[in-house]
Amino acid sequence: MNHPVVLTIAGSDPSGGAGIQADIKTISALGGYAASAITAITVQNTLGVKSSTAVEADLLEAQIDAVLSDLDVCAVKIGMLATLDNVRVVVDQLTKHTVPYVVCDPVMLSTSGYPLLSAEGVDFAKQHLFPLCSLITPNLPEAKMLGGEGSLLAKTWNTAVLVKGGHSDSNLLTDTLYINNTTHTFTSPRIKTTNLHGTGCTLSSAIATNLANGDSLVEAVEKAKHYIDQSIAAAVELHVGHGNGPLWHFPKALK
Repeated sequence: MNHPVVLTIAGSDPSGGAGIQADIKTISALGGYAASAITAITVQNTLGVKSSTAVEADLLEAQIDAVLSDLDVCAVKIGMLATLDNVRVVVDQLTKHTVPYVVCDPVMLSTSGYPLLSAEGVDFAKQHLFPLCSLITPNLPEAKMLGGEGSLLAKTWNTAVLVKGGHSDSNLLTDTLYINNTTHTFTSPRIKTTNLHGTGCTLSSAIATNLANGDSLVEAVEKAKHYIDQSIAAAVELHVGHGNGPLWHFPKALK
């Protein structure tokens, strides 16, 4: 049985819709073996993030090192890092250990507006973490916070950047991949639903898993888009919580 190992480094969501929990579901659904390192314990549900407590940097370092020194990790997905010290730890570990693919979802604010990384942490990530990554996946507000246009960000960090278009007002959503001075667009119709909790976590984890499975970056993004569209559609009638509900990660029609 060949199940490539994908390590997710992210925060914990007790309601199961985002963070580590969504990552593990996604990686497993797409045929990977999920390992994890928890960066923060959040108190959240479908109504929003109430609070969060960061894991101490030395404990995060020990988690990551335990996985990377033992398991043959094919890809790493990075989500919420919470603190500057945790960003430093991730940079140190990715420098110490060689990993073929690193996909970073630059989580800085929750959908409800709760801050998930300090300004100092963002600045350090821009200088030291993003250049180590194979792909950065900001949404439109995050791209604006990071400096704007996707091609400029890709050039600045010498990496690929996928700018997600879910925050646009259009009924046709467009994600744009900037890679090697070329542009690829991926479009899909907006699905009318209130169940969109964890979409960013899911997409980045799906891309990392597809890369681990041997897909090219363009193929990995295209397949991940297909997976997340299926997961959103499958969750339209899902009733979990009283707010922004989760996706359904195991749609019957998944191919």
